[in-house]
Amino acid sequence: MRIAAVGDVHMGLDSRGQWRPALRELPERADILLLAGDLTRHGTVDEAKVVATEFGDLGVPVAAVLGNHDYHCDAEHDIATVLGDHDITVLEGTSMTLAVDGTTLGVAGTKGFGGGFAGKCASVFGERLMREFAGHTVEVAAALGSALAALDTDVRVALTHYSPISDTLHGEPREIYPFLGSYLLGEAIDAHGADLALHGHAHAGAERGTTPGGIRVRNVAQPVIRAAYAVYDLHPAAV
Repeated sequence: MRIAAVGDVHMGLDSRGQWRPALRELPERADILLLAGDLTRHGTVDEAKVVATEFGDLGVPVAAVLGNHDYHCDAEHDIATVLGDHDITVLEGTSMTLAVDGTTLGVAGTKGFGGGFAGKCASVFGERLMREFAGHTVEVAAALGSALAALDTDVRVALTHYSPISDTLHGEPREIYPFLGSYLLGEAIDAHGADLALHGHAHAGAERGTTPGGIRVRNVAQPVIRAAYAVYDLHPAAV
């Protein structure tokens, strides 16, 4: 199962045609393309239309989660509709399955959220705004866990925008780690199992890491992979 992935493409109205040439050979190299959020610059519907034009109708299925940039104008539902109209499946606490040559792939996705990592994290306590901040992470992590648990496939992938571990944040200022991800996402992945976890968001982070439970995590933010996409080859027999 060949999985192509990229995040943080940050497309604007001037981005039309920028990615399409690099995606022409995608069907020869991968069975699916996963987009790890921050697809737009400012979260406008017009920018989403550019994303849809670039990443729709590629000859392989495409699934995505949205990122913080995609929420900026509070148009995330409209953006998801635009992408869906171009056969780009947007996941948020949900999953999808795909059959390829007798093997099944399940992808569970959520935007995720911040909050920090074990021992140095926000808690659902104190002012209402802090409770809402930390509580949102609890909710999306639980939704990711439920989506993973519902999958009965040969291969399972967790797709988020925010990072589930701190390993792939190395290179970013430590002061902003709480805004780049949460250990609760990693706990959900470990609790329910995955063969690979993909995220974006950390432009200056590291590409490789693992959850405490040993699940491979890859940061596919475009500034990190420095390519139109990275490809990961997963073999069910090795799981």
